[in-house]
Amino acid sequence: MKRERRYPSDLTDAQWEIVEPMLPLIKEPGRIPKHPRRAIVDAILYVVRSGCSWRQLPVDFPPWQTVYWQFQQWEQRQVTERILEELREQLRLAEGREPEPSAGVMDSQSVKAADTVGRDSRGYDAGKKVNGRKRFIVTDTLGLLVVVCVMSASWQDRDGAKTTLLSTYTASPIRYVFADQGFAGKLVDWAAETLKITVEIVRKPADQQGFVVHPKRWVVERSLAWLTAHRRLARDYERDPAVSEALIRWAAINTMVRRLDRGRPATRQARRTLSAPG
Repeated sequence: MKRERRYPSDLTDAQWEIVEPMLPLIKEPGRIPKHPRRAIVDAILYVVRSGCSWRQLPVDFPPWQTVYWQFQQWEQRQVTERILEELREQLRLAEGREPEPSAGVMDSQSVKAADTVGRDSRGYDAGKKVNGRKRFIVTDTLGLLVVVCVMSASWQDRDGAKTTLLSTYTASPIRYVFADQGFAGKLVDWAAETLKITVEIVRKPADQQGFVVHPKRWVVERSLAWLTAHRRLARDYERDPAVSEALIRWAAINTMVRRLDRGRPATRQARRTLSAPG
């Protein structure tokens, strides 16, 4: 039975047509699952968008235990990585780009951790004054997510970037990465010698005052803003950093599917004015 679309986070029919072929096929032909895969995907996106816990899923979704079990099963099979790859390829082709990127942009983001995050996977970022975790991401030059790594906020950018660049090397053909000054130093030499990846440090102009958009870096900063617009990602609640990474990928999938469905980047909604009562 088809579930009625009730929430803004639910996929439209057009968006589901994009996602459905990317999900694994049911292993047993002829078997009809008790809960449709579309309802499972809508439930995951509801958690990511609304910020609620798994146990607080509305009753019109499948049971939260079923949703979380399927979420974990897809992660074990690396389903979200494959969906991201396919969506990124479709969006790049729609923009007139090559299907696979050769250059990327890297950045990090420190977020506060909830009390559900154990001491063994959290830390203190003295620079940002944040007790929690740090997210490292690499996007292509369109701002589409390629790789995400989550670790303790106490990790220095130069150290955490090694894991991120190694994941980028194995997951994509990207061999040229733009990054900010926090990644300067020995990391640049390590990336060139070990991975044959060129890391270009985009430095602020000496005369810069206040905030200035840097053409080679703004796309990754915009992507981080899009991700944290999903309330589950405004703070890190996950006991396992791998679950944090998975939810970030689902948030990126949500953004990319909607962008592909629209056929263009998001635009700011016009402000509506209320007419005076007459």
